[in-house]
Amino acid sequence: MAGAEALRLDARRPVAERLIELAAPAAVYLGVRLVGLVMLAIMAARDGTDVLTRLSTWDGAWLRAIAEHGYDVPDDMLDLFGHHTPTTALCFFPGYPAAVAAVGTVTGGDLVIAGLVVSLVSGIAAAYALARLGELVPGGSRQAGLVLVGLFAATPMAVVLSMTYTEAMFCAFAAWALVGVLRRQWLLAGLCAAGAGLVRPTASSLVAAVALAALVAVLGGGAGWRPWAGAVLSTTGILGYLGYVALQTGSPTGWFAIQQAGWASSLDGGGATARYAVEVLFGGDKIFDVLTLVAILGTAALLVIGVKMRVPWPLLVYGALVLVTVWGTDGVMSSKLRLLVPAFTLLLPPAIALGRRSTGTAVAVVAAAAVASAWFGGYALTIWPYGI
Repeated sequence: MAGAEALRLDARRPVAERLIELAAPAAVYLGVRLVGLVMLAIMAARDGTDVLTRLSTWDGAWLRAIAEHGYDVPDDMLDLFGHHTPTTALCFFPGYPAAVAAVGTVTGGDLVIAGLVVSLVSGIAAAYALARLGELVPGGSRQAGLVLVGLFAATPMAVVLSMTYTEAMFCAFAAWALVGVLRRQWLLAGLCAAGAGLVRPTASSLVAAVALAALVAVLGGGAGWRPWAGAVLSTTGILGYLGYVALQTGSPTGWFAIQQAGWASSLDGGGATARYAVEVLFGGDKIFDVLTLVAILGTAALLVIGVKMRVPWPLLVYGALVLVTVWGTDGVMSSKLRLLVPAFTLLLPPAIALGRRSTGTAVAVVAAAAVASAWFGGYALTIWPYGI
């Protein structure tokens, strides 16, 4: 009866008010990202290039090539060491390129525009899931959810959410999977985790969190068959693709071998990150490197705060595993800031705190973060000379 009464009261509100509330997550996300794109346009113009070129560089070129040619990409597509092999492209997961290829049929074959459209739609989808997460967590609220959206769109390397990169699509799947976990909608959680598993290897962290939460639900009793189904579904995307690469390479560890040989990326227990931290602390003079180290340390602090604030444990498990993967992996150090973007659950503590403050304070903080992120994104794409 209470739910029916709430629906009747909601129906009596002015249509404009309901539409504004409905559009709020998208408006916050798009507003913050627009600030970033305007800043990038200004910095690209000073650099003598254009926004579209900057938004489709680095890994974006690989993903577009896969969207156009499948995994048989042109021979001039080279790995980190300037090599090309028949399996080089297999290190990139197929979900994003497949979506770009599909949208490309509508954009007249323009895969840059198609990639940007996929990222835009994915980012908006992620915004609605994050807004819901901010409402569902203990101490959360509508304002906390919107602040979470704003902070997510204003992380240091949030520019990748507007690029022909996989982060926006992955975060959309991951955020909705975690909404499914909190609402005990196990099929939603499993399907979204499966989708994430076709987009990025970061899905291993998400699958672990979803499967563990489902296991706890089963052990708690009375959950039925859905947690089992959700847990099994969650593994199908990432295991399916790793299995495909294993068949193509003839090795069960084929994907990991490609990553190591072509991109110098492998789990090393954090040794490379520790050496990088020492180098930056005692000899670093690059803004990018310094901010990367600050972000790495900051995420550790946010994780501790999240534990103290009793953020739901599946969200903490997911965030912690993303951090462990980023900290514990060798490879291109300048990509670590980008790899931290999916750790959005760590932004819940400041979002909850700002949700309790005045609207003006929350807006001011998000606006300041948006401007800082906008400048840094422009710096990363127009001044910083290395890949992200």
